[in-house]
Amino acid sequence: MQLTETIETTRLWRPGSLSLAANAPSGPIERAWDKARFEMKLVSPANKRKHEIIVVGSGLAGASAAATLAELGYNVKCFCFQDSPRRAHSIAAQGGINAAKNYHNDGDSVYRLFYDTVKGGDFRSREANVYRLAQISVHIIDQCVAQGVPFAREYGGTLANRSFGGAQVSRTFYARGQTGQQLLLGAYQALERQVDAGRVKMFPRTEMLDLVVVDGKARGIVTRDLVSGAIESQAADAVVLATGGYGNVYFLSTNAKGSNCTAIWRAYKRGAAFANPCFTQIHPTCIPVSGHYQSKLTLMSESLRNDGRIWVPLNKGDKRAPNEIPEAERDYYLERRYPSFGNLVPRDVASRNAKAVCDEGRGVGEHGLGVYLDFADAIARLGRGVIEERYGNLFEMYQRITGENPYQTPMRIYPAIHYTMGGLWVDYQLMSTIPGLFVIGEANFSDHGANRLGASALMQGLSDGYFILPYTIGNYLAAHKFEKIDTLNEEFRAAQDAVAERTSRLLQTRGTRTVDSFHRELGKLVWDFCGMSRNAGGLEHAIGKIRELREEYWREVKVPGAAKEINQSLEKAGRVADFFELAELMCIDALHREESCGAHFREEHATADGEALRDDARFSYVAAWQYNGGDPPLLNQEPLSFEYVHPSQRSYK
Repeated sequence: MQLTETIETTRLWRPGSLSLAANAPSGPIERAWDKARFEMKLVSPANKRKHEIIVVGSGLAGASAAATLAELGYNVKCFCFQDSPRRAHSIAAQGGINAAKNYHNDGDSVYRLFYDTVKGGDFRSREANVYRLAQISVHIIDQCVAQGVPFAREYGGTLANRSFGGAQVSRTFYARGQTGQQLLLGAYQALERQVDAGRVKMFPRTEMLDLVVVDGKARGIVTRDLVSGAIESQAADAVVLATGGYGNVYFLSTNAKGSNCTAIWRAYKRGAAFANPCFTQIHPTCIPVSGHYQSKLTLMSESLRNDGRIWVPLNKGDKRAPNEIPEAERDYYLERRYPSFGNLVPRDVASRNAKAVCDEGRGVGEHGLGVYLDFADAIARLGRGVIEERYGNLFEMYQRITGENPYQTPMRIYPAIHYTMGGLWVDYQLMSTIPGLFVIGEANFSDHGANRLGASALMQGLSDGYFILPYTIGNYLAAHKFEKIDTLNEEFRAAQDAVAERTSRLLQTRGTRTVDSFHRELGKLVWDFCGMSRNAGGLEHAIGKIRELREEYWREVKVPGAAKEINQSLEKAGRVADFFELAELMCIDALHREESCGAHFREEHATADGEALRDDARFSYVAAWQYNGGDPPLLNQEPLSFEYVHPSQRSYK
């Protein structure tokens, strides 16, 4: 991937001047959250009903936040582009949710979950946030059980646990292979209770297209009704973004096709710093690409790695059927390289190793981009009935997609884009660099560092929505006076006019290429040069090509239909335009970070045995990028300190 082609010699970024105060409490970390809550200002019950709060997104983070804020007495407006909150992408998180309950009495604790998460993120996360997440994890399970979430149970009635990557204990609670869906139904019921009570007003099929900032504070949003096409403004005292990640910048990902970056990107262009955009999650357990016609990829839950063994043929070019390859001619490469963790190494480690064996010519399947996930040993040891009980719906899904029976022949898997650790920068109180703009769940950067451990996404989304934001947003509201704001004022009119002008420009570009053709080309470019591995030459090449392709996009894209109607081509066109700009920032961020950490693997920075090689002396910070108009973005840094989990070379051997 080394290329001699380089971009212009002008600087790609400039130093910024933002003051990035994490605002984490001082003192012992185990008491920080209790101390923070005690020191926060409170809004009295009588005054909560005087405040309007906008929540954008209704997945796990958004639905739990909207429901909890309304339960406290605030007036909430909740927006989603789906026809129902039940269709949020959170349902795709199949495998489970972590919590440090230590039901197995196998050595787990809040501190061990904290340690595993900081280490799993390759020492690029904020300690105070991660410890709080580990503390709250134990309460999330109680909350969800009370809501009726049907977690799997042991014979005696206690909640069951299983293991996930990056841990040597069993701390993952699950509802068969549909944990995200069941958790979302619990949050959805809580949300609908508040809709019925009149404290939440839902706006389905409505997309946020801009943030409105008045006197330096977030005071509203501009939306487009996806049915009528009407562009409108909504005002509030605070805005919460819970809009998920930006994995679809790669075109092929495990995300729902509607998942996008528009809400957080428009907030970035209004002044919210964007942190660590190059930190993306490569999931090792996905069904491989089967052809150029595909529009998305399918995730097979990481939980399968509990009982499935990963292997490839020992010899290059061995194309025999898997059941014809004897045991002596198989390479169980994760078990060989990482005897302590085996098939349950973290996702970034598993993904890079899968790529390495495929690059050696030992990949399986038609295109050689796949490895086997084999359940033969587990079926022989436990019986088919146990495997069906644990993973039956996942096996059925795999068979429907591939036409292959995983009970009889090994699954084929390969890494794919799944989750994004980067997102809008937030402090300990989940507030961005714009006062009054709070960002929760995958839309922020805060808890996972350079690599997310499996089963931690659901944990973070519910922690932010149920247990953290209701305190921190109250602290903000109590500290400020809010004048009644009119959506006809200058800032709202200007933002609404800008959205209308952008919409009109997309429709008036009478080009010859479809939105999807541009998106597919952009995605391949980012995957090839800012995907599982990156290097300086490739990133410079990608930045130049992205700029060229973006210019062509605004000349040659063809968007049929009109603005005042249902127009999915128009929806996609706006989202892909934002992906172009974000993709450039991702590559700039990856180029500036001259180290390897977690899922950000720079080929120039690796240990002798191919593991990620960090540079703590130069890069132990959060890179928070500030929009600078048409000029290069401004780089701000939040230094990271490690008082409890001291950085070391990650080892899972």
